[in-house]
Amino acid sequence: MFLELIATIFAGLAAAGVMMVVTRASKGRLPKWLTPVAAGGAMIAATISNEYGWFSRTSGNLPEEFAIIDTVQSKALYRPWTYLHPFVDRFAAVDTQSVKIHPEAPAMRMADVYYFGRWAPVNHLSVLADCDTGRRAPITEGVTLNADGTATGAAWLAAPADDPLVSTICEVK
Repeated sequence: MFLELIATIFAGLAAAGVMMVVTRASKGRLPKWLTPVAAGGAMIAATISNEYGWFSRTSGNLPEEFAIIDTVQSKALYRPWTYLHPFVDRFAAVDTQSVKIHPEAPAMRMADVYYFGRWAPVNHLSVLADCDTGRRAPITEGVTLNADGTATGAAWLAAPADDPLVSTICEVK
């Protein structure tokens, strides 16, 4: 966040400097008020560029074994351009390398899911998926994994047939 602020400030200073040179080169034909307008425009453009580039930068830096399963797009009244083209400010990814298959119950799987958010710390959640029934459950306090591959105390959720979390976990061999 701090580096993006510094980049925005430098974009404004650079645009103001360029505009001052252009104004001076025009020998006074251009009004001086264009300098702060150019600086402000460059700062807004740098901010918008950082917002729209965050998802591609962040997802591009993930290891290959991370599969993105969901994205959340953002629209805001104070950013009217987002109504024309929303940007991704949150997403979830499954670490496919972390998928554990129980030898006695191959349909019962456990995997790590990571939740990324702009201006937010990365959150981690371990999830159980039952590939036979298409249901899933977060592994929270009070969940016990039994030796036969079952889980006690899990809050199972019936997932739709096209649930990306369950399908991604169940696709791993």
